[in-house]
Amino acid sequence: MNHEITASLSTTLDSEQTSAMHEMYRHLHANPELSMQEHRTAAYISQQLDALGIENFACGGTGVVGIQRNGEGPVIGFRADTDGLPIAEDTGADYASSVRGTLADGTEVPVMHGCGHDTHVTAALTSAALLSEQTDAWSGTIVWIFQPGEETSAGARAMLDDGLWDKAPRPEVILGQHVFPFAAGSIGITSGPAMAMADSLKVTLRGKQSHGSMPQDSIDPILLGAHTITRLQGLVSRELHPQTPAVVTCGTFHAGLKENIIPDHAEFTLNIRTLDDSARSKILSGVKRIVEAEAAASNAPIPEIVKLNSFPKLHNDPEHTERIKQALTAELGADQVAELPPAMGSEDFGALGDEIAVPYVYWFFGGFLPRTGDFPVNHSPYFLPDYEPTLATGVRAATAGIGHYLAR
Repeated sequence: MNHEITASLSTTLDSEQTSAMHEMYRHLHANPELSMQEHRTAAYISQQLDALGIENFACGGTGVVGIQRNGEGPVIGFRADTDGLPIAEDTGADYASSVRGTLADGTEVPVMHGCGHDTHVTAALTSAALLSEQTDAWSGTIVWIFQPGEETSAGARAMLDDGLWDKAPRPEVILGQHVFPFAAGSIGITSGPAMAMADSLKVTLRGKQSHGSMPQDSIDPILLGAHTITRLQGLVSRELHPQTPAVVTCGTFHAGLKENIIPDHAEFTLNIRTLDDSARSKILSGVKRIVEAEAAASNAPIPEIVKLNSFPKLHNDPEHTERIKQALTAELGADQVAELPPAMGSEDFGALGDEIAVPYVYWFFGGFLPRTGDFPVNHSPYFLPDYEPTLATGVRAATAGIGHYLAR
């Protein structure tokens, strides 16, 4: 196996390829779909793979897997996520999304590619096209994983449960990338724990309804909730080592219908981020302990705690991370590749490799040219990466990473 990028494998796009890439990106950006509803997106990806002569099949509902074979050699996986978000776009672009969709609970919402998954699909498909034109420069097999439902952590699991690794060749390493709000043309990569595990919970508190003027006849779930949420913040500040990263966020709180009625219940949701299993276990057990103890202190029934979703760990394999870092440095230059600290954001990418004990590497590429003020952040209605060098960097990084293992 050749571990070096060779001059015979080109990562450079000509003007015609660049134009096609930009057109693809505009199409995908203008036509986002919600998580696990990416039917048109999947059909579009399949059509693009068909045009390249790459065998492909549906997996996990709205996922697509392409198998690009080119003789003997290693098998490398590469993942691009495909779903959009319930966000009303406010970028002013002439290709901005005006699409609307329906959430699982029936709520109609605007839909936007507010996390850059359109750039991920574009870069992967363009890289596949570039490699299909250079079959004499590489040898092996690429498993292109176009994964739905990353935003809800449903997509990777759906593809695995649908037999992804029974249907596709088993890779020796899986690669992935994500656009992020830093300088376009640059790469950030982390060795070891790279992104946090995440657990989302819904807590329902039960009280006793009463007139607002008669609190003595009530069990006030709002007061109970306030004490509970305040106390939960002590899990990080007082129960974990100060150098152990963790986040406990209360994202929603709902209770009552009128100011002079003490309601009979309250609901709030929690989002918990941790980087290691020990901290995760300690936080989750602490949530249960505090929620139940505060209810007992208020003489309230035991609350109900329901798990909404869970994101797995993302732990970049150190050996392969170093190899990919060398490949990206050779491609883009040492001044364009930086080491990043672990991020507290979450991804389900790691499940694809953990399921079959295969190492993986995941990196970030910048999406914005220098400008006044801060860059728009992911999940913002203003998140619109600059065409170039964002897209070209995504293609070069994907092709160089794959070429590190497959180049002749």
